[in-house]
Amino acid sequence: MSRIVVKIGSSTLTEPTGGLSRSYIANLAAQVAELRSRGNEVILVSSGAIAAGAHRLGLPKGRPRTIPLKQAAAATGQGLLMQAYSDAFAVHRTPVAQILLTRDDFQHRSRFLNARNTLFALLKLRAVPIINENDTVAIEEIRIGENDTLAALVAAAIGADLLIMLSDVDGLLDERGQVVPVINSFTPEMTSLAGDSQSAVGTGGMQTKLQAAHIACDAGVDVAIAHGRRPRVLVDVASGEAVCTRIPAHERLTSRKHWLAFSASVRGAILVNRGAMERIVMEGKSLLPSGVVATEGDFASGDLVSLCLAGGEEFARGLSNYSAEEVERIKGRHSREIRTLLGYKDYDEVVHRDNMAVRRHDLAPDGSMTNGPDPR
Repeated sequence: MSRIVVKIGSSTLTEPTGGLSRSYIANLAAQVAELRSRGNEVILVSSGAIAAGAHRLGLPKGRPRTIPLKQAAAATGQGLLMQAYSDAFAVHRTPVAQILLTRDDFQHRSRFLNARNTLFALLKLRAVPIINENDTVAIEEIRIGENDTLAALVAAAIGADLLIMLSDVDGLLDERGQVVPVINSFTPEMTSLAGDSQSAVGTGGMQTKLQAAHIACDAGVDVAIAHGRRPRVLVDVASGEAVCTRIPAHERLTSRKHWLAFSASVRGAILVNRGAMERIVMEGKSLLPSGVVATEGDFASGDLVSLCLAGGEEFARGLSNYSAEEVERIKGRHSREIRTLLGYKDYDEVVHRDNMAVRRHDLAPDGSMTNGPDPR
């Protein structure tokens, strides 16, 4: 049995007129039913609410430009989207369940765990969860922004085996327009093939898909990017027969470390010297005061911070044991001096290794960072 997350975008779900394609959704439901009949669990991350709502409200064709119009369209269209899915899955006697999420639901550990437990309960009850971002209430600070990213976070949260991202192209295309069948590492050369993620011509939002794939792969989830309009695309991808781009998973991070690396928001940064970075990345050590060069931002004790080289390149994230002000006072000093400098000492480490996640980086021979697997 495999647990599969499928991401469907608005361009795949809608007709040229802007309304939902009931025939496509019916075909999608039939494919999901076939996958489930083979013992798989399937979760859908579906866009389409704004497009459906804009069409119903008679707004000009294309995505509404202002936030109030987007939210009004989402409020109108989410019900239409769920009704279309409910009708399509009813043919297969399968209940569907709506889950609307924002970044807050991933940033706060308790809410993250509650959302995950809800998904597990729905899967146990043989329902198909249909997830979308809660565009009606989400403000910019709590928006995830791309359902590709949402799908990757969901796949990571539930320990999925496979994330299928449906696009309007067959996968990542090389310079000759041929599908890249496998991506084993996120090299600059490979990611440059994705082009501009905001271009509507030929990329299919490929830049954001690769960024999402990075998140999923670091959680131990295999990823496939395929053309959403190919017949039986889900069944073929799951059976290894589809024309697509596949991205094999890395070694799985623990749920907590993946949450630290990708789901929560950082409150500041701690800049470290190269020796400290090498000990953290290559040896799995904690960050001590002696390795700190400077801080950025006004973070408090317990906040999530980026760990960066002095040049600014992030290589890890972790929970700081001390505030920014305290770190500034003890930076470059030995741990035994903390009590003298602060008048107290709660921890020897600025960031303990158990509260740290290296963001899948290796050291290249020249000392620069690459996107290889985590050596730990």
